[in-house]
Amino acid sequence: MCESCGSVHYSYNSCGDRHCPKCQAAKQAFWIEDLMQSTLPVKHYHIIFTVPHQLNAVCLHNQRMYYDILFAAVWNTLYSFGYSHYGSETGAVAVLHSWGQNMSLHPHIHCVVPAVGYTLDAEWKEIGHSGKYLYPVHQLSDTFKGKFLDSLKRALRKQDELVLFDDKVQTAYKSQWVVHCEPSMAGAEHVVKYLGQYTHRVAITNQRILNIENGKVTFIAKDYRDRAIKKPVTLDGIEFLRRFTMHILPKRFVKIRRYGIYNHTVKRNMSLRFTSEKQSSNKPNEKSLSPETKQQRFERLTGVNLSLCRVCKTGRMITIRELPRIRSPGWSFLSFQNTNS
Repeated sequence: MCESCGSVHYSYNSCGDRHCPKCQAAKQAFWIEDLMQSTLPVKHYHIIFTVPHQLNAVCLHNQRMYYDILFAAVWNTLYSFGYSHYGSETGAVAVLHSWGQNMSLHPHIHCVVPAVGYTLDAEWKEIGHSGKYLYPVHQLSDTFKGKFLDSLKRALRKQDELVLFDDKVQTAYKSQWVVHCEPSMAGAEHVVKYLGQYTHRVAITNQRILNIENGKVTFIAKDYRDRAIKKPVTLDGIEFLRRFTMHILPKRFVKIRRYGIYNHTVKRNMSLRFTSEKQSSNKPNEKSLSPETKQQRFERLTGVNLSLCRVCKTGRMITIRELPRIRSPGWSFLSFQNTNS
């Protein structure tokens, strides 16, 4: 309740699920700040690796296997190009996305790659061509395609399932794969905030949903075939749910991964320490003097005061009552009902 105007607002318990569109803002803000402490203060490249839709059936058949192979193929490609083109160990922060604007299955990985590498002579080396591009995209695409499909075939053959998807794999071999590499961006802070836009997103947000009526859902989506103009899309409720559930990741699957000089194990083995980490370690430990709550940290990072009244914009919200958490009945309750009906 607001101390000033007396308005009452219900603040629901957070479910904390990573696929929930309402429970990601704080995690995203905290992740960005934490990553800033371990990012090189240099320019970075944004590279997007995309898999053609012909392989979507394989993805739906075994998501964990498919996405693990995708991550491995992406890093193996970047790793090999780092040494073949610049003779240095590079790094990357990779984030998995599985959806397009209309919630269709569209697996791709966003990578942020620093414009420096660490050579075998234990020296830092600037990489990239005048900040315009990091590697030739056609070579990058062909290498990525070869590594991904080779690993996918071996994995399917090991599980005696290659015969089920061999025609789709052969079609993918004949398709043109696309790897998009954007020119080097600004410094570390800008890059991390940019990547943060992709880390904690879900297939759709509440703001994009326009209407739910008569068993149909209408939402806004960009049409990239028409200059990325935002257009309404209407789906049957069942189809909407089907598309959303395609993007629910396997339990405990890691969708944000660090590689090379950005991987903690590699950094420790190579005794690497970045300037940003040295600076942060030299700062006085303010938390020991006055511990910062999650709410205070969220306000500092986003400028959003969660205790500010949404009605009068001046009063402070105070807790007048707490309702206990109530879990849904679950399958056990439903099974009990079915057996007694």
